Amino acid sequence: MKIYDISQEIFSCKVYPGDDVPQKIEVLRMEDGSSYNLTSFSMCAHNGTHIDAPFHFYKDGKTIESIDLNKVIGLAYVYEHQGDVTSSDARMMVKVARKANSEAMERILIKGDAVVTLEAAKVFVEEGILLIGNESQSVGPEDAPMAVHKELLGAEVVLLEGICLDEVNEGVYLLNAAPLSLAGSDGAPCRAVLIDIE
Repeated sequence: MKIYDISQEIFSCKVYPGDDVPQKIEVLRMEDGSSYNLTSFSMCAHNGTHIDAPFHFYKDGKTIESIDLNKVIGLAYVYEHQGDVTSSDARMMVKVARKANSEAMERILIKGDAVVTLEAAKVFVEEGILLIGNESQSVGPEDAPMAVHKELLGAEVVLLEGICLDEVNEGVYLLNAAPLSLAGSDGAPCRAVLIDIE
């Protein structure tokens, strides 16, 4: 069994333009004579590797602690793609994932410098996808992410953004991407891992 950590380290992570940068505060340090080390930190809920909840774009949408953990823990399919994900690309991803494993096709992780288009988002919703993961800090175009987010989050498709798939080949894996339980929040960081089950 091999475990792949597909998460960014928080204090050096990528930050979406305009979001707060994570801050580390060394409250107590043994080096300074304290009997123990103590760290405090602050960050945006969407820094690094994180989950978006529907509340991110919907006033009455589910908040992060209400996300069904069955959506973020289970078999997933890693599919490599570069550039815009069109509707035909999305259908191919689903087809390939379904052929490999019918449960894994419910959680698709896109490896590469890929941008999910609105047309692709509609395909993922039609196909009943539970989770879409991508390597960038936003699943949709960085300069206009709202439409893609609203399409997916409106159908309660979980968005796992900012994952790191450099070391992961295409195929079926067991995903664990449970977010921190931050009551009332629009998103939360997570320590996402893939387990090679073959």
